[in-house]
Amino acid sequence: MNDLTTQEQTRVRAALAFLHARAGTWGALAKALGFKETTLGHIAAGRKNATASLAFRVARFAGVGVDDVLTGRFPDPRCCPHCGHVREQEAAE
Repeated sequence: MNDLTTQEQTRVRAALAFLHARAGTWGALAKALGFKETTLGHIAAGRKNATASLAFRVARFAGVGVDDVLTGRFPDPRCCPHCGHVREQEAAE
């Protein structure tokens, strides 16, 4: 059983992928979040469920509210998942 809906799990995975791109490796991100590297890899690949605990840890590490992670406001849908840059024309909208 999982406390998160399928859609929320998808959003946690998106945030996890964004943070992985910023951290550079699953190992570095796993250490920061307090998870095993293989566990994060399995969650990101959809082989394991994303949990509420992971959502809270992702939010805390990113400096955003857990609601931002669960609703998809983090990472900003307009930003590049690799560098975090928001194109100027999209930022002005």
